[in-house]
Amino acid sequence: MAFWSPLLLHPQENSMEIFSYLPSLGQLINQVSDDIGHAQLYWIIAFASAMLVLHGLYVMLVVICFHRLIGWLSSTRHMKNDFFHVFRLAAVISYFISILLVIAGHFIDIILWTYALIPLKIFVSNPDALYFAGEMYVTVGFGSFQLEKNWRILPIIIAFTGIFAASMSAAALFNMLSSLIDKSRLSANGQSSVS
Repeated sequence: MAFWSPLLLHPQENSMEIFSYLPSLGQLINQVSDDIGHAQLYWIIAFASAMLVLHGLYVMLVVICFHRLIGWLSSTRHMKNDFFHVFRLAAVISYFISILLVIAGHFIDIILWTYALIPLKIFVSNPDALYFAGEMYVTVGFGSFQLEKNWRILPIIIAFTGIFAASMSAAALFNMLSSLIDKSRLSANGQSSVS
């Protein structure tokens, strides 16, 4: 309320005065940097960046393998006779295997975060590091973990990587599903034209 009280008492003053209460971006970054004061934070940011790159490459590999398999299954030499039903079953199984592989990739990310947190000795036990990494990665919440003041930015960094990794995975799964529907439609049309 202290922020708004001068504005509420004098509404006739310039409305741009509200911005005089806000710090500049440079001031905000300096304040956060002074608050954190950790050289290890740069290591965590580098780790988060590397983890996102690896997750993206992993998801891309799953997508490429899926598309190659679906392309091979839907090739004209396989679409002869009564292969359409086999194609649908194989394609659906391939899609669900891809989903499981993507989910496994997220579990690997959580385990990697756990191993990144253990050397920092932020938590009393290793399972606490795992639970914290999992809660932050899936953005469930802070739970009952009490962090030191200079590690308060850690949940933001872990949650940021979790959100972006989940976005990459969702985009990949959507791409695979739309490709599967297109190939299935083409296969059905090819099958009906053969009959």
